[in-house]
Amino acid sequence: MTDAKTVGELKSSGYLVLPVREEMRRNLMAKLRLEDDVFPGIIGYKDTVVPQLQNAILSGQDVILLGERGQAKSRIIRGLTSLLDEYTPVLSNVEIPENPLAPITAEGRKLLEEMGDDAPIHWLHRDLRYGEKLATPDITIADLIGEIDPIKIAEGRYLSDEEALHFGLIPHTNRGIFAINELPDLAERIQVGLLNVMEERDIQIRGHKVRLDLDILIVATANPEDYTNRGRIITPLKDRYGSQIRTHYPETILEEMAIMEQEQQRLDLGEYREIVPSFMSQIIAEITQQARKSPDINQRSGVSVRASVSNYEALLANALRRSIHTGEQDVVPRISDLPFVVPSLQGKIEFEAMEEGREDKIMDKLFTDAIKAVYSRFANLEEVEHISLQFNEGLHVTTGESIPSADYQDIIRRIEGLEEAVSKLANTDSPAVRASAAEFIFEGLHINQLLNKDRVGGRTTYRG
Repeated sequence: MTDAKTVGELKSSGYLVLPVREEMRRNLMAKLRLEDDVFPGIIGYKDTVVPQLQNAILSGQDVILLGERGQAKSRIIRGLTSLLDEYTPVLSNVEIPENPLAPITAEGRKLLEEMGDDAPIHWLHRDLRYGEKLATPDITIADLIGEIDPIKIAEGRYLSDEEALHFGLIPHTNRGIFAINELPDLAERIQVGLLNVMEERDIQIRGHKVRLDLDILIVATANPEDYTNRGRIITPLKDRYGSQIRTHYPETILEEMAIMEQEQQRLDLGEYREIVPSFMSQIIAEITQQARKSPDINQRSGVSVRASVSNYEALLANALRRSIHTGEQDVVPRISDLPFVVPSLQGKIEFEAMEEGREDKIMDKLFTDAIKAVYSRFANLEEVEHISLQFNEGLHVTTGESIPSADYQDIIRRIEGLEEAVSKLANTDSPAVRASAAEFIFEGLHINQLLNKDRVGGRTTYRG
């Protein structure tokens, strides 16, 4: 079909130009019949957000996604372009994308009147049919809808001439999808300007009443706190959105882990080999989950999944730094690497005002609760309790993020029963993985009050 270069050729081909909503609806139905993944890379929404979004598209409704930061709202919206046809025909030599068979602007209609079936067209890829704007208080009607173009006036057009107008972002996304991120940050007068765009399609630009029957799907995102509690969305605009869909954070540790492993920056490690024990991945995910339940952390702003991703990257970075210093090939994170996650996490959470000055204690509790929860999944306390009894006889061990993995092998051999416990956690001969498992066991015994711990600098001593 993309061989057609003029309106006449397009008509002869029998190509049917569908409205955007009908086009998306048809393509979604085809994907559902084939059981295709409609939103690849979106984890944790299969039974919640995705069915609601599919229903909104099937019913041809504008959509607003409500959710705290880091809940994949923008990614979902950008993924909607996969439901558009790969290419669609639009008129050439006009300001905004226009249906060649039914132009909506004076410029488009004039071109069709003058050239008829010889009017040129081109084929627009679906990636170019998406527009997005982050709402800020300084956005103007001219940015979104349009303004009188002084250059066109200087060229001789009259103020009353519709062709003297320069259209804004929304008309320039005609025949596509337009997204407004953080909708409540739009000034109320700008929100009023969106009303007719979404319903009656009438827009006014400095006294010009222009009827633009825009063929466009408008979607938006908002934080529930701004959208529902502060009254920053005018009621008529709320009413224009057909579907209001609530997003959420990952509901399980496995979903959190899947997201952070999918989203981490994968850098070239060269000669080094990255191995992450499952218990370390779970601890990072559990820290974020614990933060979302903590009364000491502001839950209105949320704890983004980006916290898990950044923490995971910081953990691996410190493990890589150790491997470089010790000359080891295996990059394996340990419990002693967790303090280096703190700078990453602090930038992703907001403490309650009354908790100022207690940040370090709150962070320590998050880490402790996370390790305790994960330890209960991996180790039976009764099976390792006999290890702690040996420390009551004066035994002590020192661990640390800078200690080579080989040094742990002597510790593992020296303590009765530790070899067996480590082998259950680390089903490998890698000294680095076994060192990580040994630290995990010692820390678990400490958290369950079976060992004491002294920390000085980057070294930790466990004792009876």
